Amino acid sequence: MTDPSLLTFVVIFAGLFGLVIGSFLNVVVYRVPAGIPLTRESRCPQCGSPVKPWQNVPVVSWLMLRSRCATCSSRISARYPLVELATGLAFVVVVWLFAGTVELSPAQGSGEWWPRAAVTVAYLYLAAISIALTLIDLDTHRLPNAIVLPSYLVVGALFVLACLLGADWAALLRATIGGTILYAFYFLLRLIRPGGMGGGDVKLAGVVGICLAWLGWAQFIVGAFAAFLLGGVFGIALLLARRAGRRTAIPFGPWMLAGAWVGILAGDTIARLYFGLFFVA
Repeated sequence: MTDPSLLTFVVIFAGLFGLVIGSFLNVVVYRVPAGIPLTRESRCPQCGSPVKPWQNVPVVSWLMLRSRCATCSSRISARYPLVELATGLAFVVVVWLFAGTVELSPAQGSGEWWPRAAVTVAYLYLAAISIALTLIDLDTHRLPNAIVLPSYLVVGALFVLACLLGADWAALLRATIGGTILYAFYFLLRLIRPGGMGGGDVKLAGVVGICLAWLGWAQFIVGAFAAFLLGGVFGIALLLARRAGRRTAIPFGPWMLAGAWVGILAGDTIARLYFGLFFVA
């Protein structure tokens, strides 16, 4: 997207749309682990009063209600507007990078926008499930199949669509290989040490591998390694602070996703710096 004014408009729209998606993610985080249908009417968890539309405007309603239920005055967690803001910011970053500046290996020419749009939507979807799965894993130590398994279909379909619209089919092949490799790696880790890696982590690894490898092998390697580096540093910090023991279960899903975004946003740069530092005389 070369028109600065159009890119600015799209980025602003993405931020506003991200706020709305963030409001929906709050519902997903609460209801999916509890097995509550997403289509059920929103109600206050304390008094059961229905949430009116004007009380459900992202961020604004929380501020207007002064973080309390309009009916029973029970406190509404600050996590709700923070999730909405985080999702809006994530959408802005993804659209700014993928729709505006990052080379995604699409075909050249006037049709370049369409494959780029499909790829951008794929990473917007990844951003949304990253936030939802991180919070669910922290809350419940689970990565629900209801979110992880459909992600293969959603991401895969969007990448296939991008190729049909002109993106490089080699990127799709690379993504398929990367997803298979990372899934197999986590599967082997779970076989070797069943208690150290959850089944949800294994399933999520395939999705992460697809999204990383689509961009390139540098992003794939950096993103996969960053997950263990970040998770290891966090685990050591907990041990030093005596907040955890050697047998304490630490959710790994958040670190897989954090590592994936390190690879997506900075994988190529980190790889070039690494090879420049150690392999250039």
